[in-house]
Amino acid sequence: MDEQVEKAFQTANYMATLTNQRNVAFEEFQQNLIYYINGSSFQISLELMAFVKSLIDAGSLNCILIDVNQIPVNIENIKTFYEEISAQYFKSSNEYFAKYSEIKSKRRIQDLISV
Repeated sequence: MDEQVEKAFQTANYMATLTNQRNVAFEEFQQNLIYYINGSSFQISLELMAFVKSLIDAGSLNCILIDVNQIPVNIENIKTFYEEISAQYFKSSNEYFAKYSEIKSKRRIQDLISV
């Protein structure tokens, strides 16, 4: 019976560590999605990217966007803004995917901690 209890504790510890590492990786991803421009910050999201792309497609050269602190920001070159947030989003997504894949492949607590 003691062996079963020990195995249950090991499994519970592994699952807790796995969840913690996944949460840390996701938090890093979220932090990497913050984009700074003109003293303001934007949380890059698919919605922001789609909205900015629709403005570009409508022929806008510049626009006013509201940042995460509810402050209006004049984006003078919306195409450059779009290119930069898109590049940052895809770079961050790729890094998150790589880290998540590495975490998912680990089968021991010691291996998870080293990620």
